[in-house]
Amino acid sequence: MDQATAVNRVRDGLMDDWKILENVFHLLQKDDTFCVDPQKWNKQKIVSFLQPDELKELINLKIRETEKCTLAEIEQICQSVIEYSVKTSHGRFHNQLFGQVDPFGMAGALITEAMNGSSYTYEVAPVFSLIETELIATVCRLAGYKDGDGIFGPGGSMSNMYGIVMARYKYAPEVKTSGMFGMRPLVLFTSEESHYSFVKASHWLGLGSDNCVAVRTNERGQMLLDDLEAKIIESKARGAQPFFVNCTAGTTVLGAFDDINGAADIAERHGLWLHVDACLGGAALLSHKHRSLIAGLERANSFAWNPHKTVGVPLQCSLFLTRESGELLQRCNSAEANYLFHQDKFYDVSYDTGNKSVQCGRKIDAFKFWLMLKARGYGQYGHLVDHAIDMGRLLEDKLRTRPDRFRLVLQKHEYSNVCFWYIPKAMRVTADKETPDWWTRLYTVAPKIKEKMAYSGTLMVGYSPLKARNLGNFFRMVFTCFPVLQTNELDFILDEIERLGEQIVV
Repeated sequence: MDQATAVNRVRDGLMDDWKILENVFHLLQKDDTFCVDPQKWNKQKIVSFLQPDELKELINLKIRETEKCTLAEIEQICQSVIEYSVKTSHGRFHNQLFGQVDPFGMAGALITEAMNGSSYTYEVAPVFSLIETELIATVCRLAGYKDGDGIFGPGGSMSNMYGIVMARYKYAPEVKTSGMFGMRPLVLFTSEESHYSFVKASHWLGLGSDNCVAVRTNERGQMLLDDLEAKIIESKARGAQPFFVNCTAGTTVLGAFDDINGAADIAERHGLWLHVDACLGGAALLSHKHRSLIAGLERANSFAWNPHKTVGVPLQCSLFLTRESGELLQRCNSAEANYLFHQDKFYDVSYDTGNKSVQCGRKIDAFKFWLMLKARGYGQYGHLVDHAIDMGRLLEDKLRTRPDRFRLVLQKHEYSNVCFWYIPKAMRVTADKETPDWWTRLYTVAPKIKEKMAYSGTLMVGYSPLKARNLGNFFRMVFTCFPVLQTNELDFILDEIERLGEQIVV
């Protein structure tokens, strides 16, 4: 087919092609797409799990130079994709740190996708630029940042990297232009149970992963401040230059919160930038009962928060915020690309955010969160956060009523995470027979039950080891604002783990 014929064919059929949206919206309105009705959870699978080769047989994934599918065939492909995808809004999906989405957030996500804008200038995203500015100002106010600034980024790992780059720029602004040649090694400190993004950032930013120093934690997963200060002093003694400390507000596994005030005292004493990775626990900002978990946040130079975790904003929604004023964020990241970010425009260019961002094109992630807050008010989400944490404490109580079958990793967790082992009937022994071999066998239980979960489609709960404490695999249950669970769901979770656990061989 020649070019003219091909172009004309697309042009002439384009209005018909747009009808695919009607078909897709019809698919999205089916009960089995989102699985949000608690009355139907027993009959709806979270996932129809197939191995990769099996799935390739069912869905034609090949891409060819010439392809022609009718609207009906495209609709069938979309239906198959939905059918074999994980229904993360199913009320029994508890596999990640996120879960069911808020319907107002989903509405916002649909609108932003349809508008297909980019958050770099007011010119191309006028309403969305104002919304992002307002939302950042609101969260800064909640955090206690009087003259704060911020940006939405593509995930928590990137938000943490923003903090490291800003800290480096404030300490040594010449690095932006002349690089790090001839400098003493810059060293950052974070707990041994913190997110791996700090190690990756050390690699990507040329600091070297060896200069990402792991600080020991206590039995609750919190960073030991004595060890932090000792390692800062040690790094100075070997000729390195400490510049950055990270506190974690809600570790990935245990949901532990570091002592921000204590770390701030040390950071101030040594002249270091203090960042808080609150990607998980930042929702405590909204809490009515548990706000003290992030006491001292106002003293941090910066923090990261992922509202798509806990709160129910559709993926992705990630904030980086700093209390540093004086346009430090913009000076740090601007490349003075005036061919894109013109300074002689016909409107107030302070609403252009492109110079603050490490990205150029940037998805509009603020609107879906803003729409949720407009619909309910952030106080209502505070109650939902408290409810999720309360569900965690209630699950701990229920686990304690089955001591022969379940064992808590921590007797009381700080956040909505709950970590525990299941002990199959064949392994229930007296304490004196819990030998190292017995524990090795126990560590194989969670992965085997997880396999049963995947094939049954009835429940999804994650599992994890904890290398810092020499612990093997255990279940990690994480409660989120959505679904808004009732207490009988906790009994289902434990009963289902027991049912599946008795089908495995250990």
